[in-house]
Amino acid sequence: MQENKNAAARWFREFWGNPWNPRIVNELATSDIFVHYPMHEPKTGRAAVLKFMTEFREAFPDLNFRGVGKLIAEGDFVVGQWKGGGTHTGQAFSDFRMGSIPAASGRKVKFAGTTILRLENGRIAEELGQEDALSAMLQLGLIRLPELEMIQERPGGPLPRGWNNMSGPSETGR
Repeated sequence: MQENKNAAARWFREFWGNPWNPRIVNELATSDIFVHYPMHEPKTGRAAVLKFMTEFREAFPDLNFRGVGKLIAEGDFVVGQWKGGGTHTGQAFSDFRMGSIPAASGRKVKFAGTTILRLENGRIAEELGQEDALSAMLQLGLIRLPELEMIQERPGGPLPRGWNNMSGPSETGR
């Protein structure tokens, strides 16, 4: 298990860290590696994973994710928590499921998540992650929260009293 933890730590540091090591994909990933995060389309195979990270880093040159806390290992699985982000100062990027961002938007993004790595013979075979995609998409401007005034001015009139549990009946008004 310690060998798997060491491989996972190296993957996190050299694949997701800054500076990144593009050679890590061939050195540490299986040929049919599968990488999936809800914010991006799934990737299968070294070439697809390398292309994804190359384009991600061309769009976000300062991209940097780092582990937080200790890695947890059981058999062929290693779990780690991480946080990080970057600034979109590079090329347009279209791998987000929620849409694309034009070149050099200047948007900064910071978010966190958890990743499960499955290893085969000391190599990364699967990387399945869960990230705070809502925060990231809001920061990148790919989704927007409705403005409160817009909600109150909706067709059909204002929202009913108590719609958010903050303006409901008072204790004495029952």
